[in-house]
Amino acid sequence: MGRRTKKVGPTRGLGARYGATVRKRYVKIVTQMKKPHRCPRCGFLRVKRVSVGVWRCTKCGFTFTGGAYTPTTKLGVVAKRVAKGAPVEEFASAEKTS
Repeated sequence: MGRRTKKVGPTRGLGARYGATVRKRYVKIVTQMKKPHRCPRCGFLRVKRVSVGVWRCTKCGFTFTGGAYTPTTKLGVVAKRVAKGAPVEEFASAEKTS
């Protein structure tokens, strides 16, 4: 049997350049960015990145801002929870101990 081609994934254009750590970090970011994301308005997995921090649902056309590589950031989730009035885990545990 012949040899098969190597599966390279998102780093296919980088070759042996830039170092292993940088390539691994790049793979992690690109796979997170390219995976299907849920639309906050219609709920379908149709959100695509338009530009840095700008995301658009291809089904309903809803355009919104988010993180550079993901539609929601960790800080944005915490801010939404605080705005709702729900307790944040970090602050709730600190209040119980004091």
